[in-house]
Amino acid sequence: MSNSHAIEMSQAELSALFAQDLKTGVGRSVKHDSADKHVSGEAQYIDDRLEFPNQLHVYARLSDRAHARIIRIDTAPCYAFAGVRRVITHEDIPGLKDIGPLLPGDPLLAIDTVEFVGQPVLAVAASDLDTARKAAMAAVIEYEDLEPVLDVVEALRKKHFVLDSHTHRRGDASTALRQATHRLQGQLHIGGQEHFYLETQISSVMPTEDGGMIVYCSTQHPTEIQKLVSEVLGVPMNKVAVDMRRMGGGFGGKETQAASPACLCAVIAHLTGQPTKMRLPRTEDMQMTGKRHPFYIEYDVGFDDNGQLQGIQLDLAANCGYSPDLSGSIVDRAMFHADNAYYLGDATIHGHRCKTNTASNTAYRGFGGPQGMVAIEEVMDRIARHLHLDPLAVRKVNYYGKTERNVTHYYQPVEHNLLHEMTADLEASSQYAQRRAAIKAFNASSPILKKGLALTPVKFGISFTASFLNQAGALIHIYTDGSIHLNHGGTEMGQGLNIKVAQVVAEVFQVEVDRVHITATHTEKVPNTSPTAASSGADLNGKAAQNAAQTIKQRLIEFAAEKYQVSTQDVVFHNGLVRIGEQILSFAALIQQAYFGQVSLSSTGYYKTPKIFYDRSQARGRPFYYYAFGVACAEVIVDTLTGEYKMLRTDILHDVGASLNPAIDVGQVEGGYVQGVGWLTSEELVWNAKGKLLTSGPASYKIPAVADMPMDLRVKLVENRKNPEDTVFHSKAVGEPPFMLGIAAWCAIKDAVASLADYRVQPDIDTPATPERVLWGCEQMRRHVAGDKHE
Repeated sequence: MSNSHAIEMSQAELSALFAQDLKTGVGRSVKHDSADKHVSGEAQYIDDRLEFPNQLHVYARLSDRAHARIIRIDTAPCYAFAGVRRVITHEDIPGLKDIGPLLPGDPLLAIDTVEFVGQPVLAVAASDLDTARKAAMAAVIEYEDLEPVLDVVEALRKKHFVLDSHTHRRGDASTALRQATHRLQGQLHIGGQEHFYLETQISSVMPTEDGGMIVYCSTQHPTEIQKLVSEVLGVPMNKVAVDMRRMGGGFGGKETQAASPACLCAVIAHLTGQPTKMRLPRTEDMQMTGKRHPFYIEYDVGFDDNGQLQGIQLDLAANCGYSPDLSGSIVDRAMFHADNAYYLGDATIHGHRCKTNTASNTAYRGFGGPQGMVAIEEVMDRIARHLHLDPLAVRKVNYYGKTERNVTHYYQPVEHNLLHEMTADLEASSQYAQRRAAIKAFNASSPILKKGLALTPVKFGISFTASFLNQAGALIHIYTDGSIHLNHGGTEMGQGLNIKVAQVVAEVFQVEVDRVHITATHTEKVPNTSPTAASSGADLNGKAAQNAAQTIKQRLIEFAAEKYQVSTQDVVFHNGLVRIGEQILSFAALIQQAYFGQVSLSSTGYYKTPKIFYDRSQARGRPFYYYAFGVACAEVIVDTLTGEYKMLRTDILHDVGASLNPAIDVGQVEGGYVQGVGWLTSEELVWNAKGKLLTSGPASYKIPAVADMPMDLRVKLVENRKNPEDTVFHSKAVGEPPFMLGIAAWCAIKDAVASLADYRVQPDIDTPATPERVLWGCEQMRRHVAGDKHE
């Protein structure tokens, strides 16, 4: 509503408007703020920005050895190409040479040795990317090969680690295992996953006066880019500004690994005084950057006749690649989530951070949690096959209780547990029991095609495992026309964070969301930001923005109360209007009056998550503010002669507390589920015997396509379940938890294969369950049946 229109309206008309509600406030399905731009192609990414005059383009020469000593580098041949401006090696870096995010180990350019195929050794800056590439490939690099470690099991046996191992322990698992009614041991390989963001890693850097830099970077962590650029240049952070409007996808892959292009550009821009850009081609991006951590799991589990756990030991060995990166926290989270939804009883969980000569693996949606959950879900299925029980019955008998058996192996109580009622709801709505009976009948009469069904839970802890990261800031200006400028420390990568935070601010001021304009995340507006990761973007930044808005709103309330001689309780904001006693003004009219009344219309906001602590020396604490829950029921059909399969139907019930934006949340649930299914089925990473990634593009690395979606996908959010904790409008995080719903599809595939042996044997199907692995599982079942008949 314009101010002039408000002046023309009578008090009666204003009263009628005041009685109505906002159309775009919190809890409404408002479309993504950039949706139209995404569809039309108008959304600007780093590569869409107009190029600067004299801009240089950078290409890095990558190592073709998994482990070798560098004997000699000759860059002279690079300069034979017209347009080459500068070639740099580690010797040209003016400041620190290591860009490790938490611990050293990630040289910007290789120094004395290379440690994986794809490690940058030198970088060439030229007038165009093609020239830079040709020149970089002309450099002469001589190596002396060293013995690489390429296998995670070999690294585990040799204790070849990037960081020390860690243990969670409750009770006496060894004794419990010895005394258990039943006992099983096994192992499982869990594959990694390429982020495959549509926009590859990219940065564009402009040098400024006094040795500073403006960095345009596709990153989930602008403050870390600011810090690392300042360190490689040897200048204070206040000389470096990072601007990040949007990413074309991140999924964790741009939390730490965006730093290499940004820092290489900054060094070259510093040395040449010219603007510099680096955009990685897809193949180079996949070779240079780390993936989701592959894991190797060993388990030893004891249980009773009902399948209830009596004791368990889990060894979780992560393939970290060559450097620490974020592996410490990622393996911690895998350990924290090794229980998923289940009370483990006496338990010992070991987490190992194995070093291999591959690219350093990094954050990925779920941050280690999915790997821990896959391990315990494999255990649940194996127990069910051993006892010839329905896997869902085994899962439910091990669920955390409401008042008993409700403390995790790291001693955090599982509060406000919704899984019992959610499972019952989905069991009924998906007709689980009827469909399982129908599937058994189908399988009994179908010798080749077999159907499988699985219903699996998710309990996911929300907060950064590194507690200091659980903080955020925001900045709000209100201009004299009543329009609102919003900036916060989170980054938009397509997940809808900006629209949610805008809705929060709109709700506080009781104005429609189109009055709120969000600008690019910028380190000069909101400093010292945490990464947008750990599903915490809306939790942290939404709360910080809410606090900033409340500060301004309180100033306005006090001003209006004093000006119109009413109590502060008589000043009420609603639907773009403000009622002050008996009078109603438009929001814009009050803002103008406040400006002339010399009221500050700008405020910062800050938030830190309460209650969180973790004593590493004792391996106990409360690492998570709260838990989000979900359940998924998946049905598949498998061709047992080829191993090929089709997703038939998936039913999902997911807990987001009081949803800030149901449309965005449903989209996140759908996308998370499909990405989780891709990780566990089609997305296979393959390296050759020399450590080279062979699946380095879409021709060989298969993310899910439309045909891989379930033919029938039903997603529902839990209703009328506000988050009991004081989160932003009692919502819950939704970025990562739905990813683990994809485990249901993997379990359903194994269920179909197990039918070949009357569900009495669990097939050994590592992830991803490619058709080849599924076929091997089918052959395993046939051999088992043949062996039984022979006996």
